[in-house]
Amino acid sequence: MHDLPTTSIKSRARDVAFIGLFIALIAVSAWITVPIGPVPVTMQMFAITLAICVLRPTVAISTIYGYELLGAFGVPVFSGMRGGIGVLLGPTGGFLIGYLIAVPLACVLLHLARKAGLVAAGSAKDPLMQVERMGAKVVRALRNTGMYVLAGVVFTVVSYAFGVLWFMYMSNVGLEAALASCVIPFVIPDLVKIAFAAGAANALAPVAQVRAIGARA
Repeated sequence: MHDLPTTSIKSRARDVAFIGLFIALIAVSAWITVPIGPVPVTMQMFAITLAICVLRPTVAISTIYGYELLGAFGVPVFSGMRGGIGVLLGPTGGFLIGYLIAVPLACVLLHLARKAGLVAAGSAKDPLMQVERMGAKVVRALRNTGMYVLAGVVFTVVSYAFGVLWFMYMSNVGLEAALASCVIPFVIPDLVKIAFAAGAANALAPVAQVRAIGARA
């Protein structure tokens, strides 16, 4: 009983560490830009999708809100090493605003999938997993990856929707022009990023989730 407060403190410290780590990862991924038009190609979709898949929902949501808050206060964490409220209110700010809705939705989807047993949490050190048949491991990995990809697609589609609507309003262009500038050039690259994030999450999710759960037990 006397260990509970210490365990809780360690768990919260671990959560804060994960939040800081993934905010830094998202910021660095935003700095990697390829300017192909009004909306640059970045690695943000990979980093945020990875955070959604790897972190517990509350930690992932806290990460994206913390990232946006830092950027709004002028810390250069957005694409092109920019920061400030002007970036959020600029023509491409709809994507950043959309993240605040898209990340929680994707996290809720994965949370429900885990409760339904569609995403299996486990540790590579679990003795039961070590004796598990290879075929079952492959099935579990494919099922997990499929749900991670679905969560990434949900996140991306919602982000696109906010980004397109905001771009149309700020740039005074029609839907076709907005899609041509904000969506069409990015669909295939973003799908590739989601696939890579889902694959990485299969290795990283047990470390980030199971240990945190164990710390709260």
